[in-house]
Amino acid sequence: MEQLSLWLLFGAVIIIVAIASVRLAYRTGLPSLLLYLALGLIIGEAGFGLQFESAELAQQLGLAALALILAEGGLTTNWQHVRRAVPTALVLATLGVGVSIACVALAVHFILGLDWRLSILLGAVLASTDAAAVFSVLRRLPLPPRLAGILEAESGFNDAPTVIVVILFSTMEGGMPSLPTVVFDIVYELLVGAAAGLVIGPIGAYALRRVALPASGLYPVAVLALALGAYGAAAVMHGSGFLAVYLAALILGNSRLPHRPATRGFAEGLAWLAQIGLFVMLGLLVSPSELPVQFAPGLIAGLTLVLLARPLSVVLSVAVMRYGKERLAWQEQVFLSWAGLRGAVPIVLATIPWSNGVDSPKVIFNQVFIVVVVFTLLQGPTLPWVARKLGVAAPGEAREINVEAAPLEPLNADLLQIKVPAESRLHGVEIFELRLPSDAAITLVVRDGKSFVPTPTTRIHAGDELLLVTTAACRDESERRLRAVSRSGKLAGWFGERGG
Repeated sequence: MEQLSLWLLFGAVIIIVAIASVRLAYRTGLPSLLLYLALGLIIGEAGFGLQFESAELAQQLGLAALALILAEGGLTTNWQHVRRAVPTALVLATLGVGVSIACVALAVHFILGLDWRLSILLGAVLASTDAAAVFSVLRRLPLPPRLAGILEAESGFNDAPTVIVVILFSTMEGGMPSLPTVVFDIVYELLVGAAAGLVIGPIGAYALRRVALPASGLYPVAVLALALGAYGAAAVMHGSGFLAVYLAALILGNSRLPHRPATRGFAEGLAWLAQIGLFVMLGLLVSPSELPVQFAPGLIAGLTLVLLARPLSVVLSVAVMRYGKERLAWQEQVFLSWAGLRGAVPIVLATIPWSNGVDSPKVIFNQVFIVVVVFTLLQGPTLPWVARKLGVAAPGEAREINVEAAPLEPLNADLLQIKVPAESRLHGVEIFELRLPSDAAITLVVRDGKSFVPTPTTRIHAGDELLLVTTAACRDESERRLRAVSRSGKLAGWFGERGG
C-alpha cells in the first residue's frame, strides 16, 4: 500500500511538472514534447537512476497513446476546414511517405553502409509527421485554412502507411519482401482500416443521437470508446487501426452529438495525459551514454529527411494534384516542407524493430531520437519566422470565430455558441447587418458576465458570446456568413469573402 502511494505521488508530481512546462514551451516557441523527453531523461538512468529498458512494453503503451492522440485529433478537427485539403493530404500521406522512405533508405544505405532492411526501416520510421508536434506549434501560428488543413489532415493520415511498412519489415522472416507484396499489404490494411472507421463512426453517431444516457459525463466516454473500438476492430481484421480510429473520431467529432464541447474537452485532457506519459516514457528508454556515437549518422539521416526527402515528397505530391483546385504556390510548398515536424511517432515506431529482435535495433532507436530532438529544436521555433518570410502567415485568421454546437433534436436544429475574438470585425456590427438566413436567429448575448436578449439593432462587441439557433439545413450557411463578417466586416460579400 505504501509503495502504491509513493508511485501515485511520483506520477502526480511528474504530471504537474509536465503541465507547468507547457507554459514554458509556449513562451519559448519549443514544442512541449522536447520538455517531456527531457523530463524522462532527468528521472532516467543518467539522472535519478530510474531504470526502464522494456522496448516491448514501450511499444504497446506507445501505440495505445498514439491511438488516443489520433482520436483527439479526429474529434477536434473541423471537417469544413480540412475538407478541401484532404486530397492533397492523402497524396502526401501515401506517395509522399513512399518518396521519403526511398530517399532516406538510399542515403543511409550508401553513406552509412546499413543493410537494405535497416535502411528501409529507418526511412519508414522517419517518414511520418507527428500530429502532437505539428499542433503544438501551429496552434499559436495563424495560417490560411488550406495550408493548416493540409498539415492537420496529413498528420492524421500518414501514421497508418508508415506503421504498416515498419511492422512488415520488422516481422518478416527470410529475405526481403517483394514490391507487390508490400503494396498489397499496405492497400489491404488501409482499406480495412478505412472501412472500420467509416462504418463504426456513422453507426456510433446515429446511436448516440437516439439513446438518452442517464448522465452527461457518459457521452464523452462513449464517443472515445467508439473511436478506440474502431482501432480494435480494424486491428483484429489485420487492418490499419490508426486510420480507423482517426476516421471514426473525425466522423463522430463532426456529427450533431449531445454535449460536444464536453466531449472535446474530455478528449483533449486524455490526449495531453497520453502525450505526457508517452514522451516521459520514451525519455526513460533512452541511454544517454549511447547517443554520442550515433550523433553523426543521425544527423546525416535527418539532413537527408529535411533537405531532400520532405521537399521532394511535397513537390511530387503537389505535382500530382496540379490539375486540382488546390494548387499550391512555391512559398506554400516550402513552408509545408519545413513544417513536417517529427515527434513521438518515429520514436514509438523505432521500438517495433527493437522489440522484434531486428539486428542492431538500438542503432535505429538512437538515431531516430537524435533526429527528433535536433530537428525539432531547429524547425519548431523557426516556423513562425519562416511563415512570415514566405508570406504564408495569415494574421487575419486571429479574427476566426470559435463555434460550438449542441443539438436540439426535436426541432432538427442546432444551438451554436459563438465566441467573438478581440480582433474580429464582428465588433460594431448590428444584428440585422449580419443578414443571417431566415431560419437562423441570435437569441442571446452574453457580455461582461451578463446576458440579454438582443434586438435587431444591438451592436456586437469583441468578447461577446452569442447563442444562435439555426435549423440543420441552414447551419453551414449561417456559420459561413458569421466567419465572413468576422474576417472582413459587414461588407464581406462585396469583397468576395464567403467564409469558407
